[in-house]
Amino acid sequence: MYNEDLRPQKKVVLCEDGTNTLYSKEFDEPYHSTKDGALHESLEKHVKPSFRIQKNKDRLVILDICFGLGYNTFATLHYIQKQKLTTKVHILSPEFDEGLVRTLKDFDFPPEFDSLKPIIRAISQDLFYEDTQFKIEILLGDARKSIPKIKEKIDIVYQDAFSPAHNPLLWTKEYFADIRAICNNDAILTTYSTAAAIRLGLYENDFLIFVHRAEMMRYSTVASLLMLEELEYIDMELKKIRNTEARSMRDEEYV
Repeated sequence: MYNEDLRPQKKVVLCEDGTNTLYSKEFDEPYHSTKDGALHESLEKHVKPSFRIQKNKDRLVILDICFGLGYNTFATLHYIQKQKLTTKVHILSPEFDEGLVRTLKDFDFPPEFDSLKPIIRAISQDLFYEDTQFKIEILLGDARKSIPKIKEKIDIVYQDAFSPAHNPLLWTKEYFADIRAICNNDAILTTYSTAAAIRLGLYENDFLIFVHRAEMMRYSTVASLLMLEELEYIDMELKKIRNTEARSMRDEEYV
């Protein structure tokens, strides 16, 4: 499924929001939606809804799947700084492309990340960063192996792997079971995917499913272990009745 020979083959792609992303030859798709934009997508689909829902916590543990170019992680720090939040954040992020992470110190990130350059440099060199407010750990290797080893309970999951069509093992029911096992009881998960199979995989692991809408952004999914009054709820039992052919993705189909 994975091809290490193709892994280094990437090219810079300009998104419609003016930020740069990369196109992966290995997965035959860009790291971000070029229409939504790398920074805009990270902020609107992941960071903003997560911090709005978890606004009452003074410390958050975030699982960023997968690190890639680091936009979700860096957008999180940018948002905290811009909003002058005192929230302490520990971000754990699986990533098997060490070579990519090592090059991030030289990547052309947007000016919004200028204040984060020392952090980006540290992560690029050490795969780790920590100060009094932020702690970031890159978990090198296969996410399916590293996630079950995580000891801290997770508050937020940025489910932002390559698409189910190209990286199915990070979208199966069993994968979401591993995620659920390390989550706090009020955890949420954000993802760009709105596919029935993905929502079913989450629902079958106790997550309630909601629609997230943002300005100048295609709608996406928020999954929560608790009911969220502020978001549009999707009745998955009704969806199953109306679409009897829908199935969650399973490991056995791809291993």
